[in-house]
Amino acid sequence: MTTPHQFLAPEGWAQAKGYANGMVAKGGELVVLGGQIGWNAQQQFEHFDLVGQFEQTLRNIAALLAEAGAGPEHLVRLTWYITDREEYLANLKAIGDAYRRVLGRHFPAMAVVQVVALMEADAKVEIEATAVIPAKPAQVAA
Repeated sequence: MTTPHQFLAPEGWAQAKGYANGMVAKGGELVVLGGQIGWNAQQQFEHFDLVGQFEQTLRNIAALLAEAGAGPEHLVRLTWYITDREEYLANLKAIGDAYRRVLGRHFPAMAVVQVVALMEADAKVEIEATAVIPAKPAQVAA
């Protein structure tokens, strides 16, 4: 997947795999999404496992991006909050598969943080997202 943004990769650094160390986005509209969890549009959980909730969380992010006129390629940052590091590590392949199914092969700057709990008792993952929709040529200041 291509992105209109620049990936930061200093000379001599090992290539980031599945994430970016940093990104540069110039101009345009900033899209900031609050923490999304793995429930459906009616705020009901259909999945009680990490992988199912993770995929639903990404679908929620994709729906909000679309509402803003953006797509996964506009993401510049994701912050994941997970409640169980061991469950996360045990499911890396399935999580990666779900990520690529929903967001493709665009990997923005990311952080994954283990937390004790999330506000919704059944939630296993919460993800905050930031995207930048590039300015159209007519929007660029002279």
